[in-house]
Formats: sequence, structure tokens, C-alpha cells
Amino acid sequence: MTGREAWLAQVVEETIEPERAIVDPHHHLWHFDSPYLLADLWADTGSGHAIEQTVFIECGAEYRTDGPEALRPVGETEFVARVAAEAAASPPDAARIGAIVGFADLMLGAPVEAVLEAHIEAGRGLFRGIRHSAAWDASDAVRNSHSNPPPDLFAQPRFREGFGRLAGLGMSFEAWHYHPQIPATTDLARAFPETTIVLDHFGGPLGIGPYAGKRDEIFAQWKVDIAALAECPNVVAKLGGLAMPINGFGWHKRDRPASSDELVAAQRDWYLTCIEAFGPMRCMFESNTPVDKASISYNVLWNAFKKLVADFSAAEKEELFRGTAMRAYRLEPRG
Repeated sequence: MTGREAWLAQVVEETIEPERAIVDPHHHLWHFDSPYLLADLWADTGSGHAIEQTVFIECGAEYRTDGPEALRPVGETEFVARVAAEAAASPPDAARIGAIVGFADLMLGAPVEAVLEAHIEAGRGLFRGIRHSAAWDASDAVRNSHSNPPPDLFAQPRFREGFGRLAGLGMSFEAWHYHPQIPATTDLARAFPETTIVLDHFGGPLGIGPYAGKRDEIFAQWKVDIAALAECPNVVAKLGGLAMPINGFGWHKRDRPASSDELVAAQRDWYLTCIEAFGPMRCMFESNTPVDKASISYNVLWNAFKKLVADFSAAEKEELFRGTAMRAYRLEPRG
């Protein structure tokens, strides 16, 4: 057991509604300094909740080391497709990787279509979309995305030229950025109503650097911006990713990780605001594992989600835990 896993193991909870079928639509895999691979994913998805399928989201892992620069990210899709095949051939009760979202540099403009087609071929029927992160902030205290975006990525003409190629290939777009950039996603969604856009992590509310100590002020503007974005019917929202250090809750610095009750108490308004704005049929809970494990364990996180919507109807819960993700990523039902 790693030091981080031992730290997380200090908070153990009985699994709530262990029979509820779940699709986890946001996780990563990598060989970085702290590897997170299939065995690690299965340790999490098998920790008490009934996780049927997952969706891999790009993280800059396993790029090709040679060949054309634009095609190197296809190596990540090749890597995950191999892992997904391994998962599919393994025990019937283990979670399957049902879809892959990769990276392509949409700033290539129209020529990016060749990269998109290469991803489709490499994905063995699992490739669903692109995430080209726009996460940028002027403060040195906030880390910008690994894709090194300009401040106004979504407004760039070359980016939009490349973005325009997604719908024709049946691809969605994963929008990851920080909360001041939510209006840029709204503008993008209005300009491309035929493309499904998935909002990651509530639009990235920041709580560090110049944003520390301003949560109420940030929430008030965020709520307005989320309401405007929700008016775009082609946008769906992922509910999760608020346990990262950048969100400013500080759980990663404590002697003990967060409990499900602590997450609900601190973040209830963010979740319920999004569900009210988008509706359960356009929202899906996500783990953002292993990133959110900086603050809370996988099992405890899903307990928090279940507590947040304990009073919702059975139909609404089905959408939040599985239905929306199944549609958004065109997942095949488990046999």
C-alpha cells in the first residue's frame, strides 16, 4: 500500500446502495511518477460500489515518441485500447472501459481531421471524442493545462476550424478550463449547436492563489455563468472533480482525508445548482480518479454522491449515475 493509499484508508465507510449500477465517466491511466493502471482502477471500482463501465479521459499519457508531432497523442489511445481489451477479457464482475476520449491539437485547423481519423482507428471502436484543455489563468499560483493553451483558446479561428470537424465524425468535445472561462464555453456551444460538449468538473472553480478566500463571491458569478451555459441544449455536465487542490478546500493537507459527510456539507450547493440548471438527464457523477484521491477515497466519494441525491426519484438517480453517461458516450449496455 502506498503512502497515499494508507492515508486514504484512515476513513472507511460502509458502502451506500451497493447494488446501484454506475458508469464512471471520468478517469485516467498513466505510468507517471505514481502509476495508475488497470489494477489500480479495479481496486477503486471494486471497492464497494457497482461500477459497470468507465470512460477514460486524456491526460498526456503514453504518447508516441516518434513520427509526426500531430499524431503522437494517438499513442495514448493505442495504450488505453489495449488496456480496455485486457479489461474486457477479465472477470465478468470487473469494470469495463467503455469509451476513450483523447487529445488532438484543434489549433491545426481542418488538417486535424487526419488525427481524428487516426484516433478512431486506434480506438478499436471505443473512441468517442476530444479534450483540448483550455485551462489558463494569469496567476503563477495556478497551473495551466498541459496543452499550454492561450488565454482565449476557444475563440481562436484555427481552433474553431478544427473544432468544426468533430461533429461530422460523431465526436463530442470535453471542455476543461477554469471558472472565469465558462462564458467562452457558452459562446463555443452556441456557435456549434450540433456538437455535444461535456463540461468537466463544474467548469473548474478555483480556490487558490488570487481566488483563495473568495468562495462566496466566486460561487455567485459561477451560478450565473452556469445558468447561461445550461441554456445550450448540446451541453452536458460532469459532477465531480471538486476535490483537487486547485479548488481550495485544503483536504489534501490534513492528517485525515475527507469523509462523505464533509464533502456534502462543503459542496452541496455546487452540485444541486448544476443539477437544477441542467436537469438530471444532462448531468453525470464522475470520480476524476486518481486526481481527486488527493483528498478523498473512491468509495467515500461515491457515498457522498449518493447522499447528495438521497431524496431524488429513482429515475433521476438512474440518469445521474448511469443514464446520462451512457448516452453522452454512446456506451453499449453490459451483457
